[in-house]
Amino acid sequence: MDTSRAFSGLYVSFWLPTAVLAVALAIKLPSILKMWRDPLLRAVGGLLLFGCAVFVFAAPGTIHWTNRVTGVPNISAPWVYSLLTALCASWLLLIIAWRNDLADRSAQTRRATRLVVAVYAGVVVALWVLFALADVPVERLRDLDTYYADTPFMREEILLYLLAHTVACSITARLIWNWIRTDGLDAWLRWGLRLLGVGYATNLFFDASKLTAVVARWTGHDLDWLSTDLAPSAACVSATLVAVGFIVPHVGQYAHERWRLRLGHWRLRPLYRLTRAVTGGREPFAPRATAELRLIRRETFIRDALLQLSRYLDEDLRARSYDAAVALGHEPGRARALAAAVSILDAVDARQRHPEADSASAPSGPDTAYLLREIQDVSQALRHPEVIEAVRARAAAPAGSVPAHE
Repeated sequence: MDTSRAFSGLYVSFWLPTAVLAVALAIKLPSILKMWRDPLLRAVGGLLLFGCAVFVFAAPGTIHWTNRVTGVPNISAPWVYSLLTALCASWLLLIIAWRNDLADRSAQTRRATRLVVAVYAGVVVALWVLFALADVPVERLRDLDTYYADTPFMREEILLYLLAHTVACSITARLIWNWIRTDGLDAWLRWGLRLLGVGYATNLFFDASKLTAVVARWTGHDLDWLSTDLAPSAACVSATLVAVGFIVPHVGQYAHERWRLRLGHWRLRPLYRLTRAVTGGREPFAPRATAELRLIRRETFIRDALLQLSRYLDEDLRARSYDAAVALGHEPGRARALAAAVSILDAVDARQRHPEADSASAPSGPDTAYLLREIQDVSQALRHPEVIEAVRARAAAPAGSVPAHE
């Protein structure tokens, strides 16, 4: 099979990575605008912005439009190369910000930042100077790098942008993979870094394909398919992975937090339903309330109800229930929750039998701080009434009438 023919149909639309990069930029934009002085966020914003610009202006249709509007054949080449070079600089600036604390203003950090800006700004200037010296009259939309691979000055320009891209990509990929092995990273951040690492490593296929095709032209061979078909597709896949790598930590942490809040709200349902019998009311309901607000309202409702029950709580019963739960084989944390559930159920029954204890003259009950701290565990214990009944029965049995748990 002819290899070039096999890869001729391999094409990933430039608009796919553009869309994903734009989504990532939209997600990060509020934080970037709010904390513009943060060098890390500025670097992320520059990376995503230049990434979008590269794929917008590297699309064949946009290349033709730019050339036609300016009236200069192939002027899109130095423009796209400049955007790509600026993207490379943003990668390195991001790594500098990542590797140093945000408050770090050491001479070494400032020197590294200035060096990256100076070197890559110099590359951009050189790209335009070389283009002005080159003779490139024939417009090429997809194969400019190989078509002009032997053209004086344009040859140097192509090598210069590929070298700048390769260096930045190699350094960024290596440092990200080193960072992935750091202990204590959030799971979502680690997955995001893995996608970033794979994305930057994939970028090296772009450089290798382009350089191989250009060198092949120098030696009289035709491997243009590497530059026109494989390299753009590798760049699109790489950019998509990089954009998703920035999205995953943000979306993952957000989704995890929403799930944690909704799970907490659901876990409190048994205790909430029980305490509704105490107050005769229910938590405030608002259809548009956030998950965090709904959880806070449910917790507040339950704690208020427990305070009303405090004068009915039997601390002796709770202590006996804890011993009974431990004797039945429950670990201490679970035993505390079961004992609290038994005492709350007993308090609800006592309140229904003696509602007059709610009067202002009635003595105050025991300290309920332990209940207010452990409402999640107590609520979960209420989901197992058969276990609670077993604990209650053992706690009510006379001492010595129940054999010890083996």
